[in-house]
Formats: sequence, structure tokens, C-alpha cells
Amino acid sequence: MLPKMEIDFLADAIYIYLSDGIIEYTKELDEDCYIDYTSNGIPVGMELLNVSNKIDIIGLPDQNQIKMILNKFNERDNEYSKT
Repeated sequence: MLPKMEIDFLADAIYIYLSDGIIEYTKELDEDCYIDYTSNGIPVGMELLNVSNKIDIIGLPDQNQIKMILNKFNERDNEYSKT
């Protein structure tokens, strides 16, 4: 089962919820990936930008789930662009 997420096809972005913690700080991994953390360093969520381009998931938490999400995004994006 995929984690809760918000998809914005027009912005070419996905926010993936990883836990229910309170966001204390955000780390920018690169210009297309931001991860939100609790005060204890637990990932709460991540924002991926420019997802229709290839995203480097190495070093991201929950890589297998992110890969599935990106595949679903690309499938839906293809359907969305046909309408």
C-alpha cells in the first residue's frame, strides 16, 4: 500500500507523508527534494519537485515506496496529459 501523498500535476510535484510527527525543520537535499523532520530527526514527509523528470532516490528514506509512487505518478501524468 502506498503512503498518503498529495500530487499536483500542474506543479509537477508530490508531497509524501512518512509519519505523523510535527515538522521542526526541513533539509534541502537538492533543488528538487526537501525532507521535513521532527525535532528527533525522524522524517515526517518529503516534497519532490520536477517529478516528471528522473528523480534520484538514492539516499532518500523509504526508497522502494518512493519508486512505486513515482511510477504511479508517471502513469497518471501520462493519462492526465492525454485529456
